Amino acid sequence: MMQIDGVIATTHRNPSCIAGAIRVDNLSAMETSATATAVVTTVTGTKLRSVIASVDDYLMNLAIADEACRYGDRQGQADNDRQQDMRTEGTRQKVR
Repeated sequence: MMQIDGVIATTHRNPSCIAGAIRVDNLSAMETSATATAVVTTVTGTKLRSVIASVDDYLMNLAIADEACRYGDRQGQADNDRQQDMRTEGTRQKVR
């Protein structure tokens, strides 16, 4: 029986967010982790068609997770900016 093993490593701004989002969809023959700059997924299997289908699904999930995490980063930054503006405005009012 043929054993197929592979590693997919992709760099991202927020790898822990992406790994967390896609890890829940992993099949039993997949394992995903995050490093400081990358998402790393190992894929194993014995049937080439199944491995190819799993990788195809994984890549689609990866693209969606990347977009969702980027959106979350932008929303988080916008919230931080609004909070900073409110603190700055509060300081101006106290000084007057």
